[in-house]
This record gives sequence, structure tokens and C-alpha cells, in this order.
Amino acid sequence: MATNKTQCIGILTSGGDCPGLNAAIRGVAKAALHNGTRVIGIQDGFRGLIENRTLPIEDKDVSNILTRGGTFLGSSREKPHKFNMGGKVMDMTDVAVNNLKQLHVDCLVCLGGNGTQSNALRLHEKGGINVLTLPKTIDNDVAETDITFGFDSAMTIATEAIDRLHTTATSHHRVIVCEIMGHEAGWLALGAGIAGGADVILIPEIPYDLDVVIAHIMNRRQHNKRFSIIAVAEGAITKEEAANGKKKKDVPVIKAQNGMVLIQEPKASQLAREIQQRSGIDARATALGHIQRGGTPTATDRLLCTRLGTKAGQLLADGIYNVMVAVRGQDCVAVPIKKVAGITRSVPANHEWIQTAKLVDSCIGV
Repeated sequence: MATNKTQCIGILTSGGDCPGLNAAIRGVAKAALHNGTRVIGIQDGFRGLIENRTLPIEDKDVSNILTRGGTFLGSSREKPHKFNMGGKVMDMTDVAVNNLKQLHVDCLVCLGGNGTQSNALRLHEKGGINVLTLPKTIDNDVAETDITFGFDSAMTIATEAIDRLHTTATSHHRVIVCEIMGHEAGWLALGAGIAGGADVILIPEIPYDLDVVIAHIMNRRQHNKRFSIIAVAEGAITKEEAANGKKKKDVPVIKAQNGMVLIQEPKASQLAREIQQRSGIDARATALGHIQRGGTPTATDRLLCTRLGTKAGQLLADGIYNVMVAVRGQDCVAVPIKKVAGITRSVPANHEWIQTAKLVDSCIGV
């Protein structure tokens, strides 16, 4: 039997939750334990690492969690180099590094999206910590991998929502705008829009012309299609907004007296209001929000998480660190984390999915 080069790992989940996190933790832990590696769970992401909140993980601890949504370790969006200490932002990288050394961790396994990849790389470069990451996000926007875990589950949820909106839109001859997550990438809205048969699909990578959207809706009505479903990514913007340098973060918000954001008007609400005002057609808005993050992972995500996790276990046993486990075709491969961190994978203008949408007469706003 080959020598196991990793005696102890820490594992944490960081950033937004998504279906499949528990399945991925299980895959990593079971493979590591199988190889004789000690596994330490770190609670609530990098915050738990800084606060030294950990728990030992044995086989029994990851039994029966494959189908559970969320993460039993908990998560947070804290960054070691920008850690909020009672309202004061401090660099706690040294604390995180010292805690890992005291735990005798050979490698820190981080499950997360773009921010997590960057935070993991920073720990390696600034603190000399070995890291290994898995690509997690419903946005599917992590570089150097064909797909991220959580994406398929979120796309399935969004598709089911569009399916249900079809029946009420048809009954009342309405335009219904469905807002789908994805941050600044359109993978989720585009995939769910095609799978759900949306009549209009608007994504951040292709700034849209509202006149084109309304003309498409009116043309459908002239052909006795008296309803329309619009799938809009939360980061979608108009051509005018793009020309003025506007981004998603610039949308209207309501704030409390202390400046804290209480609510941000959904993109779907803004778009539905504009369509109704300019076309006279009854329009409604639905923002799926965090519904897309919750619940049981799909079979596809469970399989993907298990494959990524067990591949991570193999890499750890071989002493291969400072990489992300990526999906390339049918294989799970190690990619240097330097090639991933700080890079967002957007939908290319010539992507097959865009051509597919056009060929089934879905308007993309241009």
C-alpha cells in the first residue's frame, strides 16, 4: 500500500451555502479517513478558523449526510485578512495560520466559490499553509472547471419555478418576470431559462435593449401567444446602464438610519414595472432568492460532490497541495489554485447555450 503523505487535514465551508456541501464534506472525509488521515472540521468557515472552533470528524459524523442540504459545519463570508472584530476590520491571517499549526494540520481543505479560492491562496502565499479547494457555487462561475457543485441543484429549482409560472401566466395572459441568482454570471439564468422554456432570457454578459424585449413580447401576442415568461439574471443590465458603467451593486436600496441595507429592490420588480408601463401589458415579478440555495441536492450534484471529494482524498494521500479539484470533461483533475483565484468564469458570447436559446426563439435582449 502506498504511503499516505498527509497525516491531518482541516476542512471548512466558506461563502454562501448551496446543495451538495454536506455531500462534498462526506466525500473528502471518507476518502481521507480511508487513507488513515485525521480529519478536523472547522466551524463557520474562516471565522471559525480564526476563533479556533473545531470538531473531530469520524466516519459516523459523515454518515447519512449525503442528501442533506446546507453544511453541518456552518459557513460564513469572513476573510482572514479582513476580519470584522466588533465593527473593526483587522488582518487576522497570522491567527488563522497559528491555529492551523497548533492543530498540526498538513493541509486545509476549503469548499467554496471565487472568494474562497482567493482566501485560500492568500493563506498559502502569506502564511505558508498548504491548501486544497473544491469548486462550490450555484453561480457556476469558478475558473478552470467545467462545472461547480451546487449549480445543477439550483438550476433544477429555478427550472421548476419557471415551469410553475407558465401555468399562471397562461391562465391570466400575463408577462411574468422570474429573477434568478448568479451574481455577475449568467449560467444559472441561461440554463434554467432554456430548460424551462423562457421566452426571454437576460444575462449580465449581454446587456439588453428593453425595446427589443417589449417588441418580442408584442410579437408573441400578435401570434396569439398571450403570455410571456422572462428569466432574468440578478446581475443583468441594460445597454444604457452598461455604457454608463453601472453594475448590479448600483441598484436602488432601502437603508436604515445607521446605513445598514434593509432591502434591495429585486431586478425582476424593476423590469416588470418598466414593461407594464411601456407596453400596457399586465406584468408580475417573482424573485426566487435563497430558495435556489436550499434543499436536497440533485443526484447529479451528489455524484459530482462524491467524485470531487474522493479525488481530493487521493491528492492529499499523494501530498499534492495548493490545487483546486476541477472537472474537465469526464475527469476530476488538479489545477494550480493560482490559475483559479481572482478569475470569474462568465458565459462567452459565442457559447453553445446562447445559440441554442436563439434557435428555440428565446429572445436574449439584443
